[in-house]
Amino acid sequence: MEEKEFLNTYSTPMYVFDAGVLKRRVEFLKNSLPENVSLCYAIKANTFIVKELDDIIDRFEVCSPGELSVCRKLNISGEKIIFSGVYKTPSVVEGLMEEDYHMGIYSIESMVQYKLLIQMANKYNRHITVMPRLTSGNQFGMTKDEVKTIIKEVMDMPNVSLAGIQFFSGTQKNSLKKLKRELTKLDEFIELLKEELEYVPEELEFGPGFPVTYFEDEEFDEVEFLKGFSEIINEMSFKSKITLELGRSIAASCGSYYTSVVDMKSNKGQNYAIVDGGMNHIVYFGQSMAMKHPRCEILPARDTDGALDWNICGSLCTANDILVKQLPIKDLQLSDVIKFENTGAYCMIEGISLFLSRDLPYVFIKNEDGTYKSIRDALPTYPLNTPNY
Repeated sequence: MEEKEFLNTYSTPMYVFDAGVLKRRVEFLKNSLPENVSLCYAIKANTFIVKELDDIIDRFEVCSPGELSVCRKLNISGEKIIFSGVYKTPSVVEGLMEEDYHMGIYSIESMVQYKLLIQMANKYNRHITVMPRLTSGNQFGMTKDEVKTIIKEVMDMPNVSLAGIQFFSGTQKNSLKKLKRELTKLDEFIELLKEELEYVPEELEFGPGFPVTYFEDEEFDEVEFLKGFSEIINEMSFKSKITLELGRSIAASCGSYYTSVVDMKSNKGQNYAIVDGGMNHIVYFGQSMAMKHPRCEILPARDTDGALDWNICGSLCTANDILVKQLPIKDLQLSDVIKFENTGAYCMIEGISLFLSRDLPYVFIKNEDGTYKSIRDALPTYPLNTPNY
């Protein structure tokens, strides 16, 4: 089905995630990185593409009971999951141990989590695999001394295995110097573990926060960036498995968001186009009051000769609901569609989706053969905002 026919068949607003683009993205990342590097997808970026990634990704990271439930409903093997997150609900952890759910890895973010996991494993006589997380100087992870304490104790526990250590750098990290500094420190810490504890991690899970470009004026040579990053990896003394935890970098490029023009007006010399979507559906990292132009196109396509500048505003009752300012469009008409690119990560989940109780958009997967598959209907939000009297 061609895009034009698709848009004539289904109503906006909606998200479309292209499975072919997603597959090629994962292949590109794997081919651009050293052989000892595997990929972990952080499903917080976009849960709707988890099934499409199952056969091509090495691991999934979940950070909440809800994300774990998504994976279980999609029949993702527990062995393929690392259960992370700064808060692990005790009743959920106990329930997993009681049912003998085969979790691949439990990350350890604190001494409280460590004690909880060991307590439950002992209570139900389960064998678990854990991965302590080293802090990068925020609320995530633990100090070097705490990580060393856990490793030392776990090495003597017959029912607990160590998968390695975990470290998260941040997001939208485009500085190779900073990434090299972090990986050098991790390399030194691994050497320290070897010297002090005679322990060499089987794996380093590292969240590099590879950047994504969202706006027209942004320039980024990803090929050279990944080449430089690979050189840093190859220079490390640590030669065992390195797993890169990625969300945005994997998912962003596969997504498009479609919204239709439903009203047009001119106020005090400014042109305004109202669309049926809005900031409750689409959020870009680094965007503030639409001061930057995200990559988007007008459908049906047209040239820009004689174009007028339009402020594209959403359907929410707030002056903040501006998607694009001063977008040049020729002969804008009611029912024209605006297609926003690179919306495959976070855009659909970081917005104020419950504001005004508007419906959540349709969600489609575009299959590699060009057909479209509906994976969620438009979803009313008013029940979530309605009190139970």
